Amino acid sequence: MPTANLLLHPVRLRILRTLLGAGELTTAQLRDRMPDVPAASMYRHVAALAQADIIEVVHERPVRGTVERSYRVRQEQALVDEDARTTMTKDDHRNAFTVFTGALMSDFERYLAREDTEPAQEGVLYRQGAVWVTAEEFAALVDELEAVVARHTRTEPGDGRTRHIISLVLLPDKAAGTEMS
Repeated sequence: MPTANLLLHPVRLRILRTLLGAGELTTAQLRDRMPDVPAASMYRHVAALAQADIIEVVHERPVRGTVERSYRVRQEQALVDEDARTTMTKDDHRNAFTVFTGALMSDFERYLAREDTEPAQEGVLYRQGAVWVTAEEFAALVDELEAVVARHTRTEPGDGRTRHIISLVLLPDKAAGTEMS
């Protein structure tokens, strides 16, 4: 599985987020959607993701003496798995979370910057909730959440579907006095 450093690099994370649910895109189409990323950087990061099997080539076609490739995300590969997370230091987790939340804020700002957005009517939601669960119940909850998201990532654009980004953060609350015996 890929490392957090590979997946949570700011540009590579944006590439993955752009490809998620978009079907397939060429590097040129990615550059159109991310014009602030220099072409050389885009090609380098796409190559790194492809080499790690996080994205895959779907189509190739000759274009003016070169080969244009269309890519899509291999969603089962585009995550930092439990084994990788256990080897991360606290600083690694801090850095990964900073990149993750920065990308989340950037997505939200891009959404709000559009003239045609209507957050209340479009189901924009941000909330926190607390649950008291055992370790086993927590593991079951995580499995259930991952299964629900995975089930819906298999759908395709079209038929009136609108792409929604689902972000999830699970944190234990270890504040003094919150543990119950």
